[in-house]
Amino acid sequence: MSKKVLIISSSPRAKGNSARLAQSFAEGARSAGNKVEFVSLHDKQIGFCKGCFTCQKTQRCVIHDDADVIREKMLTADVLVFATPIYYYEMSGQLKTMLDRGNPLFTADYAFRDIYVLTTAAEDEEYVPKRAVSGIEGWIECFEKARLAGSLFCGGVTNIGEIESSGKLKEAYEMGRMI
Repeated sequence: MSKKVLIISSSPRAKGNSARLAQSFAEGARSAGNKVEFVSLHDKQIGFCKGCFTCQKTQRCVIHDDADVIREKMLTADVLVFATPIYYYEMSGQLKTMLDRGNPLFTADYAFRDIYVLTTAAEDEEYVPKRAVSGIEGWIECFEKARLAGSLFCGGVTNIGEIESSGKLKEAYEMGRMI
């Protein structure tokens, strides 16, 4: 059965390594017949959550910017994919801000069930993505119908394009194909 997949790339570089990893995942998901939408945060205006909790009553944020449209896409997607470079052993600030602005989803009838995390970093030790994945798992735990369905890390990549020879693009493609 075809799924509606939303991929959110939080790389500040339009053609960064985590964005490329996400594109490979998208290619795999499309090849399996899924409907895939790719959203890049690098050129979006997304303000910080004000912590007012108005959204818990209205299911709408009091801030009106690009997060409004992205959040609505998140609401109706069956599968969410978050792609982020690792900065200081954490997810990018862009992704964290978007997750915070997803707060109106908490009380909504959201469609997503499976969530995937794709990470890249200059360092290549196994522990490098753990805090970023843990932070995203914290967000997922707030949505009782959702689960972390998979995670993929590509370390040892810094400059744009270095991921091309890593072998991880094929893994991302296969992960996307199997959703």
